[in-house]
Amino acid sequence: MVDDVVRSLGFLCMGSRFRRIGERLQADTQQVIEEYGIAIQAAQYPFLAAIDRAGPLTIGELAQAVGITQPGATRTVGQLLELGLVDMRAAPADQRRRLISLSQKGQSLVDYSKQTVWPRVAAAVAELCSDLGGPILEQLEAIEDGLAEAPLARRGSIVKEETR
Repeated sequence: MVDDVVRSLGFLCMGSRFRRIGERLQADTQQVIEEYGIAIQAAQYPFLAAIDRAGPLTIGELAQAVGITQPGATRTVGQLLELGLVDMRAAPADQRRRLISLSQKGQSLVDYSKQTVWPRVAAAVAELCSDLGGPILEQLEAIEDGLAEAPLARRGSIVKEETR
């Protein structure tokens, strides 16, 4: 059996491990979504949830709310438009700005998902994390906040100085 190099390298490959865990969680969530006969991708749900929570948002606001790039948000909104889950209209105050809102079909999907898919996925992830030491969501929040405060390139100064 081949060694799991990513796991064995510890902090050096933490980003790769997070990506691997994220991809696995997305794939497993997708399986649950498909069990309910819903034809969207797991990665599209946060967009629907953001609009449901905040009301109509611009692409830039959606990108910020979901934590991805604006081109990525534009791509996902395009997919949601094709599926008929969102509408895009000019903002009343500024015709150049486009606001994304849930369509009636999108709102129905969000309402249904809040009752079925979302609680099931949340409960499954909570169960997965139940035996872990410490509050994992708070720890992840601290990592995200720490990276926003100072990226990796500005950290590890002790090691940089020792290698000179």
